[in-house]
Amino acid sequence: MLKFLSKVKIEFNALDPRIASCMEFLAQCNARKAKESNPACQIQVKRRTDDEPPKIGVTFVNGVEEKFDATSISAQTIRNMILEKGQLLETEQMFRDAGEPWPVIIPEEELHQPAPGFTIFFYF
Repeated sequence: MLKFLSKVKIEFNALDPRIASCMEFLAQCNARKAKESNPACQIQVKRRTDDEPPKIGVTFVNGVEEKFDATSISAQTIRNMILEKGQLLETEQMFRDAGEPWPVIIPEEELHQPAPGFTIFFYF
């Protein structure tokens, strides 16, 4: 998960009963396997004393930032969203490395063509 991120910022009040998602996400970030995937990823923890809701912010390696209200989303959901966006980043980089334009624009007429070598048989 961390291989797609350059920075993680987790903010919470330790006395707030809504910090479960923050603590779980922090544990996932501190896991050995996660850290080994990107040792350069900065993990910042800000312990607050106010009543603001817990927050998780991530910065992807391409500079895009996302912020999450940790009271309404689970750590696993955040992780899955990061992995999905990470796969898109990998795909984009693969196209750029091959000298292909990104995003790939498929002409409208090609969208409605049947896949080559794919035949549908109907049996009655």
